[in-house]
Amino acid sequence: MTHDAPSSTPLENLLTEDRHFPPSPEFAAQANAHGDLGAWAAADPESFWADQARELLTWQTPFTEVLDWSGAPHARWFADGRLNACHNAVDRHVEAGHGDRVALSFEGEPGDTSTLTYAELQQQVSRAANALVALGVRTGDRVAIYLPMIPEAVVAMLACARIGAVHSVVFGGFSAEALRSRVEDAEAVLVITADGGYRRGAASALKPAVDEALDPHHHPHGHLDEEAGPTSVRNVLVVRRTGQDVAWVEGRDVWWHEALEAASEQHEPVWVEAEHPLFILYTSGTTGKPKGIFHTTGGYLTQSAFTHLNVFDLKPETDVYWCTADVGWVTGHTYVVYGPLVNGATQVIYEGTPDTPHKGRWWEIVEKYGVTILYTAPTAIRTCMKWGEEIPGQFDLSSLRVLGSVGEPINPEAWMWYRRVIGGDRTPVVDTWWQTETGATMISPLPGVTATKPGSAQTPMPGISIDVVDEEAKSVPNGSGGYLVVTQPWPSMLRGIWGDEQRFKDTYWSRFPGLYFAGDGAKRDADGDIWLLGRVDDVMNVSGHRLSTTEIESALVSHPMVAEAAVVGASDETTGQAVVAFVILRAEYTDRVDGPGEGADVATTLRAHVTREIGPIAKPRSILVVTELPKTRSGKIMRRLLRDVAEHRPVGDVTTLADSTVMDLIASGLDKPTEP
Repeated sequence: MTHDAPSSTPLENLLTEDRHFPPSPEFAAQANAHGDLGAWAAADPESFWADQARELLTWQTPFTEVLDWSGAPHARWFADGRLNACHNAVDRHVEAGHGDRVALSFEGEPGDTSTLTYAELQQQVSRAANALVALGVRTGDRVAIYLPMIPEAVVAMLACARIGAVHSVVFGGFSAEALRSRVEDAEAVLVITADGGYRRGAASALKPAVDEALDPHHHPHGHLDEEAGPTSVRNVLVVRRTGQDVAWVEGRDVWWHEALEAASEQHEPVWVEAEHPLFILYTSGTTGKPKGIFHTTGGYLTQSAFTHLNVFDLKPETDVYWCTADVGWVTGHTYVVYGPLVNGATQVIYEGTPDTPHKGRWWEIVEKYGVTILYTAPTAIRTCMKWGEEIPGQFDLSSLRVLGSVGEPINPEAWMWYRRVIGGDRTPVVDTWWQTETGATMISPLPGVTATKPGSAQTPMPGISIDVVDEEAKSVPNGSGGYLVVTQPWPSMLRGIWGDEQRFKDTYWSRFPGLYFAGDGAKRDADGDIWLLGRVDDVMNVSGHRLSTTEIESALVSHPMVAEAAVVGASDETTGQAVVAFVILRAEYTDRVDGPGEGADVATTLRAHVTREIGPIAKPRSILVVTELPKTRSGKIMRRLLRDVAEHRPVGDVTTLADSTVMDLIASGLDKPTEP
């Protein structure tokens, strides 16, 4: 696989960033992290991680071996130890006398609220675990979870972990087609969903997408054919959230509330080996088929708990923590479900969008619950900037003491706004870099230790070995850019791609033998701090969500009008990157457009088609109808040149193209963009 070098970006001009914000003496004095953590971890990373695993987790059988890297690139951490993720997240806090502590404060988008203490969470999860067992789910089985951001999503994940079943959460914004491919790949035996959820002031349906995923031939108002679709699924467990009417397959579909009411609230967790799979999470790849990244239990929980405790300086007795991510993404797995609950935190979860019913909703929630730690994405921060600082100014945000950023590089201006307007010019801002594959934070300032720098993720976490290398895998000097790699195994690293060993090796370990290549470009500034420069391959980062150009191209080409498509991520000041598509129509449809760039109805049709196939997050910002795409003589589409066009830059070197006039045609067509 070849990669373009990291593209030139405005971040490269900001490597002389001289604004620093050292921690206040008061913050440093009480901080969880201290300055010698890094030195201790560097001197003996294995004993460092072993100490974290013993201190932060409860083991039924203590481990005696720390790391086995003999099967590289597969790591085994704490492999002879036994534990249970749900016991660590729930039961042990109850046993320690913290049963009355609030675990989850839920705020629904319509304004309904509920609270679960650790004792109540234990009862709910135990009932859910018994309900799963009653439906025939066994240790090692896979369960697909397709839910809105409601407490049942957390309960469902923990119930799977409790019985040693492997959960595969599919973001509720994904389409039936996306759900089906994930259910089939994991061979899930059960799907947990809801009638619907609330989004932007309305009830949106979820169950129909499950019915369609499991039976592609059914019609919303017709008979459901139980024989078609993925054959592994035996039951669909349905949470009643909105009260919408739903189609029902007798013998397959079961109401969540009925199944839990019938179940006992006594359940003994299933103790599993540290390397037992905990979850699969699908992420976009550079080929169309999503990759099932899977994580195991002991190492993942160790690094999740350690990073959550130290990056956010969590004080579980007093903090109110809020990570705005959905559980459909890895941030929701590690920093909503496992990290905070393993650490005994009290947290807020919110179902809806930041602007429903008004643009101050998030800040209203911060004020209402006294949120002390807020973790969100740069896209959201930039959107709030656009709305104006008078909106957060109407709310009391003085409870906030740590702010975090995740999902994509944050530009220094957004960082400064976040600190000043939301953090009252006093809170540390921790800009975290990590991925679905890494499982937990890899690069971040430590509040109380690091003098933070706007826009930079700065330094690897203690116990993590990161480098920025050139094409020959040599470390680059300060002030230079290259490829971000991880040089040593880490506890929460992915253990593979589900069912595809070769793809795991090809994707992550072939570019620089012996090194994990993250797919991201990075720079080291004059101080040696790390700045992330975004993807160097054909994976885009839209609002912190990774989307594959190939996946969207495949969706476009699946439409009968389209002969060929090329998709690029173009810079977008709100979402980081936006999807821009270039399509060639089949001959019989070309009469619908008079010239390059025309055909708004075509664009409208195709944008709706992508939404149906993948989900709204993948909908192209603009679609340009072209007669030809820029290709090399070997037939490779030069996306770099399309990116130049999409970002209104002078088109780069066209000498390798089979026909260099193609770019003139495309560039002239962009004067008439199709953005309905």
